[in-house]
Amino acid sequence: MFPCVFQAILIFCWVYVRKYQSRRESEVISTITAIFALAVALISSALLPVDIFLVSYMKNQNGTFKDWADANVSRQIEDTVLYGYYTLYSIILFCVFLWIPFVYFYYEEKEEDDGNTCSQVKTALKYTLGFITICAVLLLIGAFVPLDIPNKKNSTEWEKVKLLFEEFGSSHGLTALAFSISSLTVIGMLAAITYTAYGMSALPLNLIKGTTSAAYERLENTEDIEEVEQHLLRIKSKCRDGRPLSSRDRRTVQQLEERLRTLRRRERHLESIEKSWWTKFCEAIRPLKIVWGVFFIIVALLFTVSLFLSNLDKALHSAGFDSGFIILGTNLTNPLNMLLPVLQTVFPLDYILITTIVMYFIFTSMAGIRNMGIWFFWIRLYKIRRGKTRPQALLFLCMILLLIVLHTSYMIYSLAPQYVMYGSQKYLVQVRCNTFFLKKNLAFCIKNVLLRVTFKARNKLYQCIVTRTYLFLHKFWFFSAAYYFGNWAFIAVFLIGLIVSCCKGKKSVIEGEVDEDDSDMSDDELSVYY
Repeated sequence: MFPCVFQAILIFCWVYVRKYQSRRESEVISTITAIFALAVALISSALLPVDIFLVSYMKNQNGTFKDWADANVSRQIEDTVLYGYYTLYSIILFCVFLWIPFVYFYYEEKEEDDGNTCSQVKTALKYTLGFITICAVLLLIGAFVPLDIPNKKNSTEWEKVKLLFEEFGSSHGLTALAFSISSLTVIGMLAAITYTAYGMSALPLNLIKGTTSAAYERLENTEDIEEVEQHLLRIKSKCRDGRPLSSRDRRTVQQLEERLRTLRRRERHLESIEKSWWTKFCEAIRPLKIVWGVFFIIVALLFTVSLFLSNLDKALHSAGFDSGFIILGTNLTNPLNMLLPVLQTVFPLDYILITTIVMYFIFTSMAGIRNMGIWFFWIRLYKIRRGKTRPQALLFLCMILLLIVLHTSYMIYSLAPQYVMYGSQKYLVQVRCNTFFLKKNLAFCIKNVLLRVTFKARNKLYQCIVTRTYLFLHKFWFFSAAYYFGNWAFIAVFLIGLIVSCCKGKKSVIEGEVDEDDSDMSDDELSVYY
C-alpha cells in the first residue's frame, strides 16, 4: 500500500508543478527541486496517521497490550517511526537551508550573467552560506538549550556545561532537530495565517459565485479599445501642423499605448477562451462547482469551529502560558476530535480523512497564494499564474507549501488533540487488590500519561503510548504557546477573508492571466490551455 501512496504523491506533485510552471522559462533543475521538496513535505505528513495507527494497534479494545507488543517490540516500533521522522525532517532541513536557496540564487544570477557558469555557482554558494549559518545556529541552540534546570544551587559552571552535553548525548540529537523543525513550523504557521486562512474563504466562494461571461467581457473590452484609440487620436491630432507634443502629452500617449497593448492581449485571450471546449465544459458542470463550493465552505466552518473550541478549551483549562497552554484532557466537545478516533478503528478511513485534510490545506493555500501573490511585506515579489510562473517563483511557491504542510501536523493536533496523541488507545486502572480493573475512556488517559511522563509512575504495563509526532510538536513550551496564539490569528484572518470574499464581485474569466508587464510572447502559450 505504501509504495502506491508514494507513487500517488509523486504523480500529484509532478502534475501540480507542471501546471503552474512557465513553458518558456522552465528549467529542469528547478522543476525537480520543486517536485522533490513538495513530495517530501507530503510524505512527512503521511507519516502522521501511520504513527497513530501503530500506537493504537499495540493495544486491545479492553485496554491491555497485545501479546506481541512487549517492551522491546514497542520500543523498536517507536524507534522505527522516530527514525522515519529523523530522515524526513533532515531532508526538509536540507531542502530549506541548502538545496532550494542554492537553486534559487543560481537562476537569479543566470538571468543577470548568462556567460560564466562557474561564477554563477560561486555567487549562489555565497548567498546559500547565509542559510547554512542560520541552520547551524538553530541546531546548536536546540542541542544545548537546557530543558531541565539542575536543582543543585551549588553546582559549578563546569557541571552545568557537562549536563548540557549529557542531555545532548541522551537525546541523540532529537532536541536539536526538534528545535529546528519547530522554528520552520512557526514560519509555516505565519504562511498558513497569510495564505491558507484567506484561501479557505476565497476558494469556496469563488466556486459558488463563478466568473463573468467571456462574451460579456469581450464586449466591454472592445468598447475600452475603441475609447483608448479615440483618446490617442485626439492627442496626436494636436501635432498635425508640425508642433511637437508637450512632455505631459507624450507621457499620456505612452501610457495609452501600453494600455492599448494590454487590452489587445486581453482581446486575444478572451477570444481563445470563448471558443475553447474547456469553457463550454466548465459551463456544463457549473452546478457541480456550486455543490463543491458549498461543501468546501461547510468544511472550512467545521475546521474553524473545531479550532475555536480547542483553543477555547486551552484558554479555560490549560496550565497557562509557561506550560505552552497544554491541557490535561479534553473538556469541550470537538467534532473532529470525536470523529477521528471512531474512523481510526476501521483502517484506513482515518488515513483517508487526514489525507483529505492535508490536500484541502494545500488547495486552499494555493488559492490564497494565487489570489494574493508572493509578497515580502509591502513588496510584491512574484505572481503565481497557470503556465506562466517563473522558476524562482515556483521555488518560492513550493517552499511556502512545504512550510505550510509542515505546520499541518500541528493544525491536525489542534483540531483533534486526543487522536494525535493516543489514537484509539484505552487503559486499565487498578481498583482493588490487583483483581478488579475498570476501563477508562481516553480523556482520563491523557492525565495518566502526563503523570507518567512527569512523575515516572512505577507500573508501566497498562500505560498508553504517546505518538512520536506529539513529542516533536511539544518539545519546547514556547513553540506551543506561539502555536496557540497563531490559531487565534488564523481564525481572525479566516473571518476577515470570508467577509472580504463575500463583498467582492465575480472574478474575471481571465483573472491574473493578462497583466501590463507581460510580453506579447506570453500569448504563444494560449493554445496550451484554451
